[in-house]
Formats: sequence, C-alpha cells, structure tokens
Amino acid sequence: MKIRTGWLIPAALAAALVATTGSAWAQKPGGVLKIQHMDTPPSASIHEEATVSTAVPFMGLYNNLVMFDQNVAKNSFASIVPDLATKWAWSDDGKQLSFTLRQGVKWHDGKPFTAKDVACTFDMLLGGETKIRRNPRGAWYTNVDRVTADGDFAATFHLKERQPALIALLASGYTPIYPCHIPSADMRRRPIGTGPFKLAEFKMNEGIKLVKNPDYWKPGRPYLDGIEYTIIADRSTRMLAFASGKFDMTFPTDLTVPLWKNMKKDAPHVKCTMRDTGVSTNLIVNREVPPFDDPKIRRALALTLDRKAFIDILSEGESSMGGVMLPPPSGVWGMPPEMLKTIIGYDNVPANREKARELMKELGYGPDKRLKVKVSTRNIATFRDPATILIDHLKHIYVDGELEVIDTSVYYNRVFKKDYSVALNLSGTAVDDPDVGFFEGYACGSLRNYNGYCNPEMTKLFEEQSRETDQKKRLKMVWEIDRKLQEDIARPIIYHGRAAGCWQPYVKGVVLHSNSIYNGARFEDVWLDK
Repeated sequence: MKIRTGWLIPAALAAALVATTGSAWAQKPGGVLKIQHMDTPPSASIHEEATVSTAVPFMGLYNNLVMFDQNVAKNSFASIVPDLATKWAWSDDGKQLSFTLRQGVKWHDGKPFTAKDVACTFDMLLGGETKIRRNPRGAWYTNVDRVTADGDFAATFHLKERQPALIALLASGYTPIYPCHIPSADMRRRPIGTGPFKLAEFKMNEGIKLVKNPDYWKPGRPYLDGIEYTIIADRSTRMLAFASGKFDMTFPTDLTVPLWKNMKKDAPHVKCTMRDTGVSTNLIVNREVPPFDDPKIRRALALTLDRKAFIDILSEGESSMGGVMLPPPSGVWGMPPEMLKTIIGYDNVPANREKARELMKELGYGPDKRLKVKVSTRNIATFRDPATILIDHLKHIYVDGELEVIDTSVYYNRVFKKDYSVALNLSGTAVDDPDVGFFEGYACGSLRNYNGYCNPEMTKLFEEQSRETDQKKRLKMVWEIDRKLQEDIARPIIYHGRAAGCWQPYVKGVVLHSNSIYNGARFEDVWLDK
C-alpha cells in the first residue's frame, strides 16, 4: 500500500498558522452566531437532499472521513485534510483506498464511532440494505464496488476501476458519515452526528438552532456556543436586517453583484467576499413530455438564449459563460473562452434565433400559433430573476411562458419526479471535478439528471476520463466531453454565477470557499470578538 498523506501535514499546519496570525491568536470562546437563511430546508439529511439550503446549516453537525480545509478558500486536492480518518493509502493498482480511523470519537448521543458507521453510510449510498428515501449523489459512487470495515478503526473502499478523484468526492460537505444505529428517517428531523454542533431546534419557516457539542473530539472546538439560522423569505428584508446589525452574517451566497455593491456603500464597515460559486444557471426540459420529446424544439429553446443578456442584467457583466465545468480561472476543468465560441448557441444571438424560429415553424408553430408553457422554478430570487428573463427570450421563438414558482420544500421532489415541462434551474457542483459534474448531472439514471438525458456513449467517456491519471490528458478529454454535451443540448448552461456573503467585523475566522458553496460551512473555527 502506498501512503499518500505525507504532503498533507505541512499544508494543514500552514493553514493553521495562517488562521492564527495576528489578532486570531486570542480566540474568544462563547456567543451565538446569528445567520440569515433564505428558505426552509426540505430536511436535515444531507445525503437525501440536493440544495445548499440543507448543506450549509447542517454541515456543522457532521464529520467526513476527509474534508476540504475550512481555512483555505479554494478547494483542491492540496487542501484535503484528515477528519474522521487520520491517514489513507492507495493500493498499487489504484483500486483500493484504505483509511485508518480516529479513535475516541463519539456520536452526539454518546455512542462510539467505528468503521461500522463508515461501512453503513456507503452501503446506504451504494443501494445496499440501508435504505434512504432518495439518493441524489448515488452517481458519484458507481465505481465503488463495496466498502468494508476492517476492524473497529480501519475501512477500505474497493473500486471497480482506478478513480484518483474519489478522495475529493469524500471531502465534500455532501459526504458526511452517518451513524449505523439511527434510522434514516430520523436523520431528516432529529439528526445525530459527530460534529462540533448538535441540533437543538428545526422549525419549518422559522429557523434552525445548533448548540455546541461539549464532547467534540477536537480540543477547544468549536469556539461558539451555538449558531442560529433565521429564515427570512424576502431578500430585501434580509439585507436591511443585516446592514442594521440585527444579524452577524448573511447566508454565504445571498448577495448578487448589485446587492454586494449596495452593501459596500450602505454598510462599509462589514466584511464581504464576492467569488465564483460553482453554481450554473441552466435550462432543463422534460424530454418525456410532448412536444418537448422532439429534439428540434429542445434545440430551438437553447438557440434563443442570450447568455450575455442574462449576465449583464443579473450580475452587471461579472458572471461567466461556460459549459458543465466551472470556467477558468476559478475552475480547473472548464473550457477556455476560444473553445466556447465554437459551440452552437454561444455566439451570434440574432442568427441563432432565426435558426430557432425556422425549427419552430417546421413543428407547426409561428406568429399565429404560439406554444404556451409553464416555466417552473424555485421560489427564491436567484431562481425567479433569471426565469423572468428566460420567459422574455422564449417570446422570440413563438413560445409564451407563464412563471410557476415552487417552494423549496417541494421543488426538488417535483424535478426528481420530472413533474415539469420547462424549468429554469440552478445546479451547484459540490466538487470542482468532472467525476461530480458529469456523472451527477448527465449519467444515465442519475437522480440529479433532472431532464433525463441519457447517452450510453457519453457515459463511457465519463468513465474513461475518470480513470485517467495523466492530468493534462484528462483535461483535454474533459473539454471534449463538455463540448459534446453542449452541442447535444443535454442541459443548456446559461451562465456560471458569482455571489457574496457578508459578516460583521467582530465575526472572526470566516473563510467562504470560492469554487463550491457546499464545502465550507463547518464553522468550528469561527469566533466572536465582542
């Protein structure tokens, strides 16, 4: 077995030194961090949900085997550090990944954590005897044959083929370890973890309260006595409440570019981070419902998109065009701009719309026979605002859209079941790696493949890039796969967004991650200097 962790110790130590520079040497324990939340999470079970509304407030309840360093803004292989695992090793053939587990860790109810909990968690994610209501990230683990408990404090992942990126998937905030002894149904409302915080209260449409775990296995952590997430549906109300000092922190991705600029003007004392989020705004079309089962109409819908208009209106030109993968420089795997220009629909909007109108006429539509359709979206501003622009763009090709807004508590159930015709959707990539971006959104049978795109030949290409160990060769493979997905109108990507989170100056130790919004909300190092 080859140990691959030696280089991580200096990285983790360096991050710790950075985090404790200057005034941070005097961290003060105590206090409750008050954070805004935009809507009610569908449940507290991270493994069963597909929204940042769940990932952020409940990440502090859990631990992973490994995690992205919470004090390093950009997720990368170099920022992966130990969590419930103390070290790990790959076999020579790259098909076994073995972990040595931390001893003395307790679940919130006092029961000991062991390798059995690791095996149970992944039995659940692999569709074994441990059942969950739904498995949004099951496609991440199609290459994992099984996970075994090799004693109380050792566990091994047995892979079908090499998959170097698996360690990054395990570091995501979407990959906590669950307890064997708690039914999956209880994890939705009364979750038990090993993390720095315990759940005190979860009230629909009101908020979530976490309290300090006094038995947390990291000495001295967390600094906070608790965290309170208060649900305020109206974004303007949230901004005013934060600027006036009623809250310590906004939701980490709540401020658009215009709101961020306003906040800097109206409350110049607050701290904010504007960054790429790893979230794409995209068009999903139900391929199983007429007339959208005809590829011509799906192509017409894609051709009417004016990506630059979306970007200019919603982010004052600061968001980015791209394919599936987050574009550079924030993203590692995204296609370069010169390649994007060669893809159908990314340039020359007037010519594209003329082609779209011709396709619609071939299907019998025109100025005197317009297609009426509901455009479904989630009932929060980041979904509603681009959906309104989409409806305007559809008018250019004889399509009259009616906006249908759906509460978060039922929105994902609707799209999982394909209970929609056309929808404006946002898709966050939990890890900036093709093994997430491709398999989760485009592989046949993936629950998060919302519009049912299925091309077995493309799935084979996904698998080939996943096995590739030469990163330069893999990058070129990824670009070509991404190009084919866009030209196949698999799920038209409109733009990749930017957003900011803000906090009051007395809140210390906040590091908002720059290329994923799902991995940086443990908050065990945050403290209040007041």
